[in-house]
Amino acid sequence: MKYICSTKKGVGTMKIEYKKKAVKYINSCDKSTKRRLKDSIEKLPLGDVKKLTGYECEYRLRIGNLRVLFTFENDIITINEIRPRGKAYKRL
Repeated sequence: MKYICSTKKGVGTMKIEYKKKAVKYINSCDKSTKRRLKDSIEKLPLGDVKKLTGYECEYRLRIGNLRVLFTFENDIITINEIRPRGKAYKRL
């Protein structure tokens, strides 16, 4: 299941899709963390973003102790997971 929202990127539009896991994590966070996540995700691809080694198009966004794992293809950002730093890379 994907949740979609749009945000402006320059003159064009960029879509942000949230996978169910990411939405579940966001809903479990407190209000200030939700706001921090929302603000940082809407500013993508800006921020502390790095490409994950060994993966074709997987990236991570660092927001304090949290890591947002996402893919970026054809002006569509798919937020796959949001995890604390210590657990973020264990699935990889």
